[in-house]
Formats: sequence, C-alpha cells, structure tokens
Amino acid sequence: MAQVSLVKVTKIYPGDVLAVKDFNLGVEHGEFVVILGPSGCGKSTTLRMIAGLEEVTEGEIYIGEKLVNDVPPKDRDIAMVFQNYALYPHMTVYENMAFGLRLRKYPKSEIDKRVQEAAEILGISHLLKRRPKELSGGEKQRVAVGRAIVRKPLVFLFDEPLSNLDAKLRVQMRTELNKLHKRLQATMIYVTHDQMEAMTLGEKIVVMKDGRIQQIADPHTLYNRPVNKFVAGFIGTPPMNFIEGKVIKKDGKFYFDSGDFQVKIIDEMIPYLKDYLWKEVMFGIRPEDIYDKLFVSEAPPENIVNVNVEVVEPMGSEVYLYLNSGKYSFIAKVAGQEQVETGQDLEVVFDMSRVHFFDKLTEKTIV
Repeated sequence: MAQVSLVKVTKIYPGDVLAVKDFNLGVEHGEFVVILGPSGCGKSTTLRMIAGLEEVTEGEIYIGEKLVNDVPPKDRDIAMVFQNYALYPHMTVYENMAFGLRLRKYPKSEIDKRVQEAAEILGISHLLKRRPKELSGGEKQRVAVGRAIVRKPLVFLFDEPLSNLDAKLRVQMRTELNKLHKRLQATMIYVTHDQMEAMTLGEKIVVMKDGRIQQIADPHTLYNRPVNKFVAGFIGTPPMNFIEGKVIKKDGKFYFDSGDFQVKIIDEMIPYLKDYLWKEVMFGIRPEDIYDKLFVSEAPPENIVNVNVEVVEPMGSEVYLYLNSGKYSFIAKVAGQEQVETGQDLEVVFDMSRVHFFDKLTEKTIV
C-alpha cells in the first residue's frame, strides 16, 4: 500500500537556516494531499525530502512500511513532476516518456505498452513523434505527467506543476489532474502556493507558514473553521477582511465595536467571547458575507454598516466592492447585476452568523 508518513521531520540548511520544523503528516493510500503556503514556507523542501532530493536533518519519512531516510531517490518508487517540465529537447515525446523505463531495462514491448496507455489517458497519442519545441505549455505538462504515469510508482509528487501555464489552461489542467487521480486511484502529493488549486484538487490540505504546519483539514473545514488568522486570510478569494476592535456589552447584548461601527454578536458566539469582554480582538468577515442592504429582506438594523464605495471591480458574474467605513477599508463580493458606482454611499449588512473572531496577540481563532 502506498502510504506516506512524515514523523517530526525537520530541515535545517547550513547557517542554521530553518526550512521545515516538526512536520508530521500521514497520507493514506490513494489520497490526494496538497501542501499549500506562500513562497519560502518550506513546502517544496518538504516534497523534495519525500523524493530524496534533500536530506532530512531530523525525523523520519516512510513510504509504505519502509523507512526511506537513507534510500536514494531512484529506489523510493516515486515519480516527480516538476514546475519546469524537465523534458529532453532532443527527444520525441515517446522517447521522453520511455526514457526512465529504458534506464531500468524494461523490455521494449512493456515500454511501448505503458507509453501508449499513458498517452491515451492524457490525450497525447497524436503527439508522440513531436519534440518539446513543437508543443504548447499544456502539452509539455501532459508529457511530464505521462513520464510519471508510465513508471506506475507508489507515489506521485507534483511541485507547482501548473505555475507556468496561463490562467485558462491552469483551470483546464486542474480538471485533468482531478480526472487522472480518480482514474489511477494513486497516492498524490501536490505542492502549490495557489489556494484555488489547493481547494479544487486536495482531499486533504496542509497549510504551511514559516516552515511549520498551521492546519491540516479538508477544503470545507479550512474555509469554514480556520484555526488561526493566517489560515483564514490565506484561504478564500478575495481574502477575508480583518478589522480590529473590542467586544462590548450594551443593553444586555454583546457587540463588536470597531470604533467606527458596531455590529451585534449572535448568541451562539457569546460563550466563546465572554472572556474577551472589553478586550481587543480581531474581527474577520469574508467578502461574500457582506450584502447590499437593498437586496436583503428584513435586515437586522444592528448589523447594518454605513460605507462609502472607493473602487468597483466588475468580474462578470460578481462585483468586488472596495468599501470604507471610518478608518477601516474592506471588500464585499456582490452579485454582478448590482449597479454600484465609485463614490456612492451604501448601507451593507454583515452576516454575523458567518464571522470569525481571533485573539489579537496569538492570532488563534476564538470562534
């Protein structure tokens, strides 16, 4: 079975540069796991340690039941797809896909069978006689994936494989990778800085920051129940709005007070926020949870905020509104048919059942 386990894995480069710290992860057989984070967070280093391209400073890595810390890359039964495709320019597509099998002395008939099968799966059978310079970016990416498929490895590793493609092709290739995973039922570990890729591909997502794991969860949990402010702000497009303020009590009710506006806290959140009464907190609300009052029936008056529209960004089916209320600016994502103009004063409604509160010092989620 193609499980992958990382136990307290740490990577320190010369000069005491900490790249990865206490990384613990279990990947089940057939699972699609995405490691997500900003540039420099240690995600590619982690993938390269799994592949054997980087040495582990501390900790253990298992592929199946086998400890592979000292096993060379060629003996780990993994296949890696790189960001830059790494195709041999003088070889045809067929030769590129067959090269690894030839090195391993596979019979010609087996090589041909595997290459033809992989080409058919990826829809590149008609490209087998071409060379890389005759291919588009998407076709090159398919060849790189095909070269991995023919190996029939225990584990597929993807290091930001779509980052060189244009936006439309990235969406198309995400779909193709999803289909490929379902067809092969293979164990896949995928690294990206693109949270949209992570959310659409990953069954389980590992969010990293500064070499450390912040949260491991499925996409739905990451979006709705982030463990801290970093995860909350990293997941979602546009990102979550954060506003500093206090939890106050007025007329027996709890409110969040930014200094420029107040909104009523729902009863279900009060038990979590009682210890923060009269204290500074960080309030978070996603752009899609801010509504134009004109389109809300029976909007609670205590959840209405007066704003001024600074910028309007039409996105087709939706519109991004950059709003200002006193010293705070935030973004709302509304329906595309709404007619809103720059400079317009607007009343918006906060969906208080969807907001989050974070401890101002630790940045951990309160509720």
